Order: sequence, then structure tokens, then C-alpha cells
Amino acid sequence: MRQSDTQKFDFKGLDALPARKSLGQYVYENLRQAIVRGELDPGSRVVESRVAEALGISRTPVREAIHKLEREGLLSQNPTSGFSVKGLSRADIEETFGIRSVLESYAARLAAIKHRQEELEPLEEKINEYQQCLDRKDMDALPRINTEFHDLLYSLSRSPRLIKMINDLKDQILRFRQVILKMEEMAKVSNNDHRLMLQSIRERDAGVVERLVREHILRGQDVVLDEFDMQSMK
Repeated sequence: MRQSDTQKFDFKGLDALPARKSLGQYVYENLRQAIVRGELDPGSRVVESRVAEALGISRTPVREAIHKLEREGLLSQNPTSGFSVKGLSRADIEETFGIRSVLESYAARLAAIKHRQEELEPLEEKINEYQQCLDRKDMDALPRINTEFHDLLYSLSRSPRLIKMINDLKDQILRFRQVILKMEEMAKVSNNDHRLMLQSIRERDAGVVERLVREHILRGQDVVLDEFDMQSMK
């Protein structure tokens, strides 16, 4: 890993390592978050020895973390040596958004049918929290709040299997949200969409909220694909 790369994300002091968490798991979580949050760009080299040296630990837990990230598709092995943060192809983007549009719109449909009225207040609170951050231009907070809104919404589906399928895509989804929500206009559109979703759920209009969520996701796909095409032309 280039020295500049190791400085782009924050490894907490190893003294803070929870007693029941393995060192390999600790390194894995820090590296994964750095990739998902965009602190390590696609193509950034991740070299086992340099990560270990930066952390002052042996190479074994670093190797464990790197291979786990490789299995998850976040790192790829270089032809010569070491690993790099794996970029996404156009096909990857289209496949992920296509799967999301089916799973998440169905979860929203179930939420409209199965929710209890008192369960909608946390969704309203997330919409308000998001708007407050947007008003003060705190764009860095938006992906987290957006994710929390969607998690709350899909939990109302009361379908553990469906929620697990959505969560299996969570890392990729967060990477896309970083792209979409850094654009102020798209950030505004996103929260307006959330208001419409919540209104439809309150009215138990399953068909409308299913359509709104599908359109919301595919609109995001268009933004990410446009950004991908622009980067490809550079």
C-alpha cells in the first residue's frame, strides 16, 4: 500500500481492540470500511507487509483480512504481487441495481401492508435528520442517514430472509450512495423520494410505494452509470 493510502483511513489504536475480537477481524473491518467509504480508491494497492508495518503487527492477521476481502470481491490480486482495491464494471453496477430494484421494492410493498402506525415515527425522524444535515451542507453524514432510513423501512417487511438478501448487497450499496449523495441535487431528490415513500406506506398503498422505490433505485443507477462513463473517458 502506498504510504499516502495508509493515511487516508483511520486505524484506531490497537489498545482499543475489543478483547473478544480477533486481530484479523479488526484489520478486516478497518480495511473494509476504508474501501466502502471511498477512503481507498479503486486501484489503490494494498500490500500485506506495508499494512502490517503501519499497524505495528505481524503479517498473519493482515493476510487473513486481505484474503477475506478478496473473497468478498473488494480486493483483487495483482499479476505481480500484492492486492488492489477492486473497481466496479458497468455490468457490476447494472446487476447490483437490478437486483436491488426487485428486492427493495418488494420489501417496501410488504412494509406498506404489515407495518404498525407507531413504527413510522423513526422513519419521519430520519427524514428530518437528513434534511437538517442537507440544510447545513453536511454532505458526509447523508449516506449514513440514508442507509438507516432504508434499513428501518425494510425491517417493516417482517421478512428476515428478504432483509438478509438486501443486507448481502450492503457494502456495494454504500459505495454507490457515496457517489449519488455527494451531488446536492440528487441528495435533495433522495429525501423527497423518502417523503413520498413514507406517505404511501402510511396510506398502505403497496403498489405505489413499490413503484416509488423501484424508480428511486433506478434513478440512482443512472447517476452511478453516468459517473462511471465519465471516469472511463478520462
